[in-house]
Amino acid sequence: MDALTLIPGTLTLQQLRTVFRHHVSLSLDDSAKEAIQAAEQTVLDVINESRTVYGINTGFGLLANTRIDVDELELLQRSIVLSHAAGTGDFMSEDTVRLLMLLKINSLARGYSGIRLSVVEALIQLYNAEVYPAIPEKGSVGASGDLAPLAHMSVVLLGEGEAFYRGERIEAKQALKIAGLEPIALAPKEGLALLNGTQASTAFALQGLFYTENALYSAIGIGALTVDAALGSRVPFDARIHEVRGHKTQSDVAAAFRELLATSDIGNSHQGCEKVQDPYSLRCQPQVMGACLQQMRFATDILVTEANGVSDNPLVFADTGDILSGGNFHAETVAMAADMLAIALSEIGALSERRMSLMIDTHLSGLPPFLVENGGVNSGFMIAQVTCAALASENKTLAHPASIDSLPTSANQEDHVSMATFAARRLRDIFDNVAGILAIEWLAACQGLDFRKPLQTSERLQSLMQLLRNDVPFYDKDRYFAPDIEAAKQLIKRHDLMDTTQLQLLD
Repeated sequence: MDALTLIPGTLTLQQLRTVFRHHVSLSLDDSAKEAIQAAEQTVLDVINESRTVYGINTGFGLLANTRIDVDELELLQRSIVLSHAAGTGDFMSEDTVRLLMLLKINSLARGYSGIRLSVVEALIQLYNAEVYPAIPEKGSVGASGDLAPLAHMSVVLLGEGEAFYRGERIEAKQALKIAGLEPIALAPKEGLALLNGTQASTAFALQGLFYTENALYSAIGIGALTVDAALGSRVPFDARIHEVRGHKTQSDVAAAFRELLATSDIGNSHQGCEKVQDPYSLRCQPQVMGACLQQMRFATDILVTEANGVSDNPLVFADTGDILSGGNFHAETVAMAADMLAIALSEIGALSERRMSLMIDTHLSGLPPFLVENGGVNSGFMIAQVTCAALASENKTLAHPASIDSLPTSANQEDHVSMATFAARRLRDIFDNVAGILAIEWLAACQGLDFRKPLQTSERLQSLMQLLRNDVPFYDKDRYFAPDIEAAKQLIKRHDLMDTTQLQLLD
């Protein structure tokens, strides 16, 4: 997909995944324009009729009861954008900003925000030019919208702030020039419409969902390699076991293992062995990974719905002329979905660490101690497993639920918040740890399979093994280990391993 014609409210998971991975040219379907213009006219009617309506001719938050004169309405909207651009920390990556901008455009174009079509089109123009506003990651509590991040996005339209273009950090005026734009003056309601919404939280959460998808597919592939390397039984993946329990995700994961392990010479070589049961980290992979997949499917439903929703405030209903204040900006549903993804990601890593630990134990795996010849002189994978343990343990803290925390803001007007932005943002850190754990298990599994030669694993698993061996050779004796781990980790983070598994469990 190189281009996307946006019909507001219809984004799919596949479209969101594609935009996350690379830039996609965006255009707005003509069918959206009438609703946008009708909502704009409803806002203008409020001004022309001298009615007092929150967000249009009043202050914000605790200042909602302060009426603003007509000749100060443009200044009001500009001021809210400038004052709310109060974020801090590292800037969001380009893939996060792409998602955030797409989500904001999609929400505004639904026609409930009272914003002019020209402002929506300016955002599209900025996006299409691959000019990405410089948005600090920290500063939102996930209620009253992601105010600070969205203000940093919006301030560029005013000719203020900074942006990134082809990796270079530039001033906003230069960014607008590259996109063929001039600084805009905001009409009534527009500043608030741009700032209010859950788009930063949802962008981070979608990013986290895609990280979790990557980790799951990679872990199933690596876990299957480990089953063969450790001469694990195929019986735990029998469809009948999973059918009688009834969880579809568990059955789906078991089927994936059966497909990956089919036609393995190693598997056929020990069908009559005396081993009765494998450790849980091998035997219970469908149950654990299936539970993770279940949370991913649950989160997918929530996040795709949120991506297509309208979450600013107040909302303009042009068909009746009503402008209603509510709380769609509260991102609790995103926060809870992100918390479940954090748990799923952490469990994927925790199970991988246990499988890797199993392989270096010669009594459990039947492989040379620490997966290296001439043990004693060579330490092999001994400390690599310690690294896995460190990463898995760190994730236990990172996976603590963020949605149960709240600090009131805006002088207690906004007295319960979701913390969704952090709940979603920390998924990146958990994934980075999981990618490190999986990388080490992948190295260990391929090492174990090399020791099983001349017996071969299945053709599909051989492709996963060859992907690694293209970059990392057999560990014949102790060497500088960190580059091997980093090479494997990058193959995971770049989606190379995920794509090679050829699994499709989420859509």
